[in-house]
Amino acid sequence: MQKFTLTLSAAALALTGATMVIAQDRATMVKPDGNGDGTLTRAEMQAHGAAMFARMDANGDGAINAADRQVRQAERFARMDRNGDGELTAAEMEANRTERRERMEQRRAERAERSGDRREQMFDRLDADNSGGLSQAELASAREARSADRGQRAGAADAQRGKRMGRRGHRGGGMMMGMARRADTNGDQSITRAEFDAAQAQYFARMDTDGSGSITQAERQAAREAMRARMAERRQSAQ
Repeated sequence: MQKFTLTLSAAALALTGATMVIAQDRATMVKPDGNGDGTLTRAEMQAHGAAMFARMDANGDGAINAADRQVRQAERFARMDRNGDGELTAAEMEANRTERRERMEQRRAERAERSGDRREQMFDRLDADNSGGLSQAELASAREARSADRGQRAGAADAQRGKRMGRRGHRGGGMMMGMARRADTNGDQSITRAEFDAAQAQYFARMDTDGSGSITQAERQAAREAMRARMAERRQSAQ
């Protein structure tokens, strides 16, 4: 049962992933908005959903279930078992740990480089007269901008906390878990492609409030505000 719960969690992320990307513009996720125009069409959603389902259906049997998790575990073990003898030696485990550390260091270096670039870009933006230095007026403007940014970050942090609460939820599962369980309409602990597509289409329809067949930036903003309101309600009820 625990394995299927974990599988449901992954399915829930896939079902909600497209809208989450539209709502949050997370660069680390594959964007379903194929042409990058800020509007998600039904065709783009369906294409993204098909790709997500194919990636999660590890054994290619047309359903997302605990068997897929077992396949992925076997694949991970095979990658770690470098000599293919069916066992992990101390040397193989150390080699895998070394690779993980190297990947983490590489990611940290890339983040530091991006951070340095952002600081330079920020300075250039603040230096409105391009004098190479910041005046008192420019610094005051920067302080005002930081204050506004802190307010936005605080709101985002509240939404994130609410999202974590929703994921933890109660024993029956949080919001996304509930969605994944509803997708499993026959309750057989397996989500077929038809069930997945139906659940994703229903989710898209809720976002597409004007029924135009696409999710616009205005609908994205409305969904974001509605999500924040639901998070606030859950936080209040949890207190």
